[in-house]
Amino acid sequence: MDSIVVRGGSALNGQIPIAGAKNACLTLMPATLLSDEPLTLTNAPRLSDIRTMTQLLQSLGAEVTSMQDGQVIAMSCHGGVNTRAEYDIVRKMRASNLVLGPLLAREGHAEVSLPGGCAIGARPMDIHTDGLAQMGAEIELRDGYLHARAAGGTLKGAVIDFPFASVGATENILMAATLAKGTTVINNAAREPEIVDLATCLRAMGAQIDGDGTSRIEVQGVERLHGATHRVVTDRIELGTYMLAPAMCGGEVECLGGRIDLLAAFCEKLDAAGISVEETDKGLKVARKNGRISAVDVTTEPFPGFPTDLQAQMMALLCTAEGTSVLEEKIFENRFMHAPELERMGADIDVHGGTATVRGVDKLKGAPVMATDLRASVSLILAGLAAEGETRVARVYHLDRGYEQVVRKLSGVGAQIERVEGE
Repeated sequence: MDSIVVRGGSALNGQIPIAGAKNACLTLMPATLLSDEPLTLTNAPRLSDIRTMTQLLQSLGAEVTSMQDGQVIAMSCHGGVNTRAEYDIVRKMRASNLVLGPLLAREGHAEVSLPGGCAIGARPMDIHTDGLAQMGAEIELRDGYLHARAAGGTLKGAVIDFPFASVGATENILMAATLAKGTTVINNAAREPEIVDLATCLRAMGAQIDGDGTSRIEVQGVERLHGATHRVVTDRIELGTYMLAPAMCGGEVECLGGRIDLLAAFCEKLDAAGISVEETDKGLKVARKNGRISAVDVTTEPFPGFPTDLQAQMMALLCTAEGTSVLEEKIFENRFMHAPELERMGADIDVHGGTATVRGVDKLKGAPVMATDLRASVSLILAGLAAEGETRVARVYHLDRGYEQVVRKLSGVGAQIERVEGE
């Protein structure tokens, strides 16, 4: 397995281009199943998860072509559709479950394997299947597959009240509702920018959707959707990750394509910690205000709160803050697995259930560490950039799922970083 070797101590200066959002693109791609006309996505990220979704869609009968070095994805599902999403592909990635709603809406039936992905806690499919059941789907779990069939062959509009604001369930139901008969109302809907991006794309395809970005989304089903071209929204998690790099190492970095509205709660915490975030014509410019940063408390929440996908990276920052910080994880359990690895670098962290207490130290020290999941892997790289000596991050295959060209982007602003092939 490959490793990434980081030598800390270098201030970072320059510009980092921020890619299109992985979580948005993985949601937008299954939307091609809703139409027999072409759907083209621009500003697509070049990631292993995107390749996995490409394989899944191709296995279902879609034509998928990558162009312009992978930043444009052209898709068409004009032929026959295979309604069985096989385990061998679905197990690789949690987002594979997003083909369930579109397949049911288009074909009236589907067989989708239970998904895989990072091991960061339980993310059950119940909220997805309960919502689809309210729309007239009969669903049962057999042999590891969800077997779903719409009564009468067509989904019907319904009022669906989610017990919590699930991003994936909101996306699945939203796509299914576009072709359902009648009106669907999703209450307690997720409000993430990726939801808004999906709704924007679906409207460009002819869907009738109101309320995206709020907790109540209303969808009036239509007979058919047509083709469209859509630009994928900026990846707010990659944006936040690279904003933390100069905060930890010193220097000034401009994150191209960044927008404060994508990360308002995160930017508020950076300001409280003593980090300057300035809007420019091209994005966001980030620098440490004065000397050592200050401790801040962080609680992860659904959007517009502090993102769970930036908790690990924020913990790395707070390891060298002045004072004690408390991080409370309210979205996923088992999401502090990076803490023991940071402790190997000299961090002072106590974890009790869903709460981590971080007492800032003067300096982290380079060490061999191991990535446990996607966001943990990049948090260890950030820690290595700020540490004395050399840090070797093993098992970086996680990284390839969510960050494109990490070594190139960070070395381009002065980081001493390289990827070493597995022995």
